Parts: sequence; C-alpha cells; structure tokens
Amino acid sequence: MPSLFGPLPVRLTLFFFFGCQPIAFLTRAGQPPSDRVESVSSADGMSAEIDRQLRLRWQSDGITPAAVSSDEAFVRRVYLDLAGRIPTLGERQAFIDDHREQKRGELIDRLLAGEDHVQHLSDTFDTLLMGRGNRQRYRQRSEHQWRDWLEQAFRANRPWNQMTAEILLARPQSEAERGVVWYLYERDDDHQAIAESVARSFFGIRIDCAQCHDHMIADEIEQGHYWGLVAFFNRGKNEQTPLGPRVAESAVGGFSEFADLTGSSSPNRLTFYGAETIDEPRPDPDAEPEDRDDLYFAGPGDGEPRVPKFSRRERFVSQIVADHPLIARSFVNRVWAMLMGRGIVHPFDQMDSAHQPSHPELLDTLADDFCANGYDVRRLIRGIANSQAYQLGSQRPPGADDPASFAWYLPRPLTAEQFTRSLQVGFRDRVENGHPLVAQVREKIPAVMPETVMTGVAETLFLTNNPALNRYLEESQGETDLLTRLREQQSIDATIETLCLTLLGREPSADETAALAEFLAAEPAESADSIAGERLRHAAWALVTSAEFRFNH
Repeated sequence: MPSLFGPLPVRLTLFFFFGCQPIAFLTRAGQPPSDRVESVSSADGMSAEIDRQLRLRWQSDGITPAAVSSDEAFVRRVYLDLAGRIPTLGERQAFIDDHREQKRGELIDRLLAGEDHVQHLSDTFDTLLMGRGNRQRYRQRSEHQWRDWLEQAFRANRPWNQMTAEILLARPQSEAERGVVWYLYERDDDHQAIAESVARSFFGIRIDCAQCHDHMIADEIEQGHYWGLVAFFNRGKNEQTPLGPRVAESAVGGFSEFADLTGSSSPNRLTFYGAETIDEPRPDPDAEPEDRDDLYFAGPGDGEPRVPKFSRRERFVSQIVADHPLIARSFVNRVWAMLMGRGIVHPFDQMDSAHQPSHPELLDTLADDFCANGYDVRRLIRGIANSQAYQLGSQRPPGADDPASFAWYLPRPLTAEQFTRSLQVGFRDRVENGHPLVAQVREKIPAVMPETVMTGVAETLFLTNNPALNRYLEESQGETDLLTRLREQQSIDATIETLCLTLLGREPSADETAALAEFLAAEPAESADSIAGERLRHAAWALVTSAEFRFNH
C-alpha cells in the first residue's frame, strides 16, 4: 500500500413497524413509486444491488472504477470501520494466510458480532447524537448510564426506530434503561437546542436557520417547522428524582407566538416538516393555565414523574416520528457515510431539496430495505461492507473526479477513539477503554465524519510533542509490547518489517527500509543483539503520526 497523505407500550409497539413512506423531492424526478425496489431478499442481495446501481452510473458516466483492494488494505480498513481499531499482527496474518473465497464476508460477520464493534458504534453515535464535550460531560454520560444504554442497544442490535423512540420519549421502563433520558437531560431544558439536535440527529436535516424565517435555500423547511418542533419539547423539564435524573412533562403551557422578519406573528402549532399538524386546542391567551391532577396519568413506576394525558412528546414519537420516512433515510445515509466516506446525500445531515442525492434510486432501495427488515443496523452495515464498492482500492482511478461516484474508496481521518484504540493495539496489543490518553486525544482531534478534512494547529502540536502521547510510547515496553518485540528481532531489516506490518499493516518499501535502517543504525546498540531503544521509539512515533496511520484507506 503506498503512503497517502399501557397505552404507551401499545403505541411504541406500533411505532416499530412504521416509517417507510417516500419523500417526493428526494426521489428522482419522473420515477413512479411502483418502479422502486421495496426490499432485497438478504444482506448479500443488498450488496449486489448496491454494486448493480453504482455500476450503471459508472457505465453511464464512462468511469472505470478502482480495482478491488488488496487483502492487506482490506483487513486494515474493515477492522477500523467495524471494530474501531487496526488489527493486531496476529489477526492480520491469519486473514492474509486464509485463501478461501468467502473469508472477507466471514471476517465482516465476526467483527459485527464482537464487542469491539459495540464499543465503536457507541463511540461514534455518542458523538453524533450528543456532540463532543469536556471531561466532565463524558463522566456524567458514564455516571448516568447514557453510555451503558448505548452499548446495551447496539449489543442487542436493537432496531434503530426503537432506539429513536426510546431516546425521544425519555421514559425508562426499568433501572437498566435509565440512561436513555440523558439525550434530553444533558441539554438542560434548552428546548431550541433540543429541537435543532433532534432534526439533525434523527431526521438528517438542519433547521437552525429557520428560527427567524423559512429556510433560505430549502424552502420546504419552514419557520413553523422550527417552532413546531420546539413546541413538542417545551413542556419538558429536568427533574432530579429518587430514581435519578428524569425529564418530566407538564400538561399545560408551552403556547406562544413567533415572529418572522417582517414582524408578522404566528402560533407555534404542533407541526414538523413532512408531517401533519397535530390538533391541540389553544387556550384563551388571557386565561391562567390550571395544572390539575386530572390532566395526568400516574408515572410508569414508583418515583417516576407523572405523565400528561395529552403528552406532546409522546404524540411526537407516536404520530410524527413513527411514520416519518427520514428516520430510515437519514440513518441509512449516515451509515453509508460512515463506511463510504460521504453520504449519498452530502453533507449527511442536510437531506433537503438543496442537497440532492447522488444516487436517488440507491437511497430509496436501501431505506426501503432497512424499513422492511426491521431497522436492523447490523444487516445494513453487513450489506454495505460486503459490496464490491466498499472493497475498492483507495487510489482514485483516471477520469474519476467526482467523489460522489464512489468509484474508489474515499480515505478519511480516524476519530480520536479509533486513533487511540489503534495506538493501543499497535504498541500494547490490547485496548484499555478508559485509558487517560483517550480524553486528551478527544480534545485535540474532536471531529467525527467531518464535511471537509483539514488538520488544525491543535492536532498538529498534539501529534508533534504531546507529553502524554510521548509517555505512552515510552512506557510501552512490557514483555509483549511492541518496542520490546522489536528489540528482540535478529536484524535491522526484521525490525523494520515488524514495525511497518504492526503499525501500517504492510511491508516496507525498499526506500523505507533503507531510510529506517540508516536512522536506526546511527546510534550505537544498547547491547550486541539489540537496536537502540530511543531511536526505535522515534521511528515508531514517526509512523503513528503519519497520514498513513491516521487515515482509514
């Protein structure tokens, strides 16, 4: 590889089977619904359909895609994408030595069934749903079981629509589920921040600029949609209960008017983009709201907040979310972006009329299939990862200039968690989830699936001369750690080969071997059969701070 630079459970049960309707502006003009592929028979069929539709576009555009990636490139790529880390030297070699045709599919299945996959998805979606935070935020997410809830859900392969419903309703049914409230709770009753996050996280659209006027470039997103979404959540209030943090909800209040740029005002009705307005009688504006006990049901358990008989939040989940096509479409688009380097709609969180899909029929097919197969997250990931398109080489082929063609694998930077886990695997052949280095790397490399790739000053300085990173490398000298194993090699060439195979997943080139050999030989050996540890550590540092290590390709 060359270097690259009661009523509630009933409503929720019904919800799990809804949400597969098309949105007109996201389908190709002139394509009747009857022509769409509703579902494919298996994940293998999904892979074949992905390849078929991309191949048709390549043929139409006169593009010859990149060749299929080598086993060396694929095994590193798929471990990073599905396990959130590079493979160990043993894992890599076992895959290279396996000559069976089905080995790639079997590796994908094995990684999807592993705990590393759970941790990687939890890392990724914690950031996509909650954003980066300081160390206190991460401690709170752990202490209040948000992270535990995410891990439980992904470990059980819980359907995405069920996860969405539980997060937005925020009414845990058991002690094990109490972490689900933290998505709303962390935003501390900032109902506009909640609405903006909900639109982006679950519907794949940005409504922020519709606060003061209809969307400037996507006129289907109206100002009323912004304030309507706020209204669904503006009766919620954080409460500390004997059972822990909860998001209670009032049965009264939350009626207001919003003004546009001309000064005209409108009521904040319960409405959202792509959905019917929910009827709710508006009281006399001069009347004082009476918060009576008969407006509530008892809480779902002892110590739980009471529940309004007319719950705006519950209506949002059961009547808006449940039947909204963007729940499936936005998730499919996001997972596609996670695995393929960009969404079919790019950016992946701007699925509006101003950002048309590069492959409308493919997005339709994948979303319909995701719905028809119970919002199965692993099945979706398996189908994309098994496609030939995912397994293409990362060198851009001649004549293929548009990354939206997906004619080659799009390299992308590792997240802070991927980088740190890979560093641990490379130097210590194991992963420690709570290692203090993780927090430091998060602060310096915060981006997850960035729209544009650029290395900032903070990241550069961190990689260049950070005491914590340097200390981690210096201390990685246990009996089975990388620096120890390198010093035990019988020759400089063997040392260089082990170094490159472990950290970069490939053999060194002749030029690299010569340059590293000259560097390592410049300092006298500590003993007759070992290479000087200081220069060896510097050589390893140079590899892990290189673009080749820091990018998935």
